[in-house]
Amino acid sequence: MAKQDIVARTGNEAMAEAMRQINPDVVAAYPITPATEVVQIFASYVADGLVDTEFVPVESEHSAMSACIGSSAAGGRVMTGTSSQGLALMAEMVYIAAGLRLPIILADVNRALSSPINIHCDHSDTMMVRDSGWVQIFSENAQEAYDNMLQAVRIAETARIPVMVTTDGFIISHGMERIEILDDATAKAFVGVYKPKDYLLNFDRVLTLGAIDLQDYYFEHRMQLAEAMKNSKSVIMDVAKDYSKTAGRNYGLFELYKMEDAKFAIIAMGSTAGTTKFVIDGLRAKGLKVGLLKPRVFRPFPKDEIAAALKGLDAVAVMDRSDAVNGHEGPLAVEIKAALYDNGLNKPLINYIYGLGGREIKTEEIESIYSDLSEIAKGKKMDRVTYLGVRE
Repeated sequence: MAKQDIVARTGNEAMAEAMRQINPDVVAAYPITPATEVVQIFASYVADGLVDTEFVPVESEHSAMSACIGSSAAGGRVMTGTSSQGLALMAEMVYIAAGLRLPIILADVNRALSSPINIHCDHSDTMMVRDSGWVQIFSENAQEAYDNMLQAVRIAETARIPVMVTTDGFIISHGMERIEILDDATAKAFVGVYKPKDYLLNFDRVLTLGAIDLQDYYFEHRMQLAEAMKNSKSVIMDVAKDYSKTAGRNYGLFELYKMEDAKFAIIAMGSTAGTTKFVIDGLRAKGLKVGLLKPRVFRPFPKDEIAAALKGLDAVAVMDRSDAVNGHEGPLAVEIKAALYDNGLNKPLINYIYGLGGREIKTEEIESIYSDLSEIAKGKKMDRVTYLGVRE
């Protein structure tokens, strides 16, 4: 295992630090709160000559992803960052990047979508593009943000699909934490040298990208993207295994916390998982068999693996930090329910929409969810969806 430095970094600083070590060929970006710092800090690395990157300051997020697409198609290792309305403006090009199978890395700092205008955390921005063909990796803290960025490069370039790494806005992006970082040489060795298979500047193998694709082949090409997403699960696990050997930190498609003998479990992504672990420790001290499943990889969604992990539970609660704005569950709950159904598991499952626009989730609210699960297991009927923490 490589020697590592212990440093204090915010989530944004951790992502920028990983980008410096990766030393991409091109970064094209437009600033937006709370993701501005990621590319702002990286721009200072460019100005100070610490990286060889061509930094392209553009006039909008749509242009940022457009520049990334052109640079990646030309054979470059390419990265960018954004948040919320910026990702919404990028959305057209996000789909194109995936369709062209370009291994672009996007650091997204999760933030609520307008309107009303809000600059704080929820997951509605990345959920908006969850079916675009990008791998989506959620980070619980600054350490995971750093580790996930390094792994994302290998995942994208091996699977030949773009990867989005997320952190919770302000909670993680601006919160200072103790993290461990690899030395530059080790990080660079882990990421490796990018050797694109096909690219526009390879004049020995002329190709066309982005051509019109009508009834003849469009369907087949979309199926190829879907297959690449399915196959990326094994790539993600292989990269995680290599990273564990390098850094000593283990990652998977999801994390299980105190689930060995749990009867009730919460499923939550991002920073809320850390708060839930604290609550679990307190309830475990009282003899309650409660646990947590924290999805790390939301796309591709590991439905069979998650269903197997939930098999022995009496009841499940899914916490969604975004809302489908209709009578059905939030995006994560829908996926979990489908996974259970496909695997023949008919378990009580309730959904909690929480934390929209940065609304704080309190420990006592998480405790109340476990209390609800206990009552549901005894036969109590509850609303399928509960909006947790909304003032009456």
